[in-house]
Amino acid sequence: QVELVESGGGLGQPGGSLRLACGASGSGFTINTMGWYRPAPGKERESVAVMSAGGTTNYLDSVRGRFTISRDYAANTVFLQMNSLKPEDTAVYYCHAYGYDHSGPFRSWGPGTQVTVSS
Repeated sequence: QVELVESGGGLGQPGGSLRLACGASGSGFTINTMGWYRPAPGKERESVAVMSAGGTTNYLDSVRGRFTISRDYAANTVFLQMNSLKPEDTAVYYCHAYGYDHSGPFRSWGPGTQVTVSS
C-alpha cells in the first residue's frame, strides 16, 4: 500500500506564496502521475495541477501561471509552488498518486493539508 503525506499548508497572505510537498512511502511501487486536488462546487474534488512520469503538466485554468507543480522522481515527492495567492485558493489540498505496485494499479490520496489565504 502506498501512503501519501502532505506538508506545507497554512496561512498565506493575498499575493503571497506557499509551497506544498507530498511524499509517497511504501515498497515495490512505481508512480506514474502525481498531482494536487481540492474540493470544488458540484464535484468531490477538482484537479489543481498534475504531472506525469514524463513531465507533462496540466493545470486548472484559475491557477495556471501562478502555481507550479514539480516532482523529485527519485524521492517519490511532488511539490506545489503557490504564488500570487488569492482568497479563493483557500481549500484543503489533497495529494494524489497513480501507479503500480505488486498488486497491480493503485490510486492513493493523502489526508489533505489546509491552505488559508487571508489578510
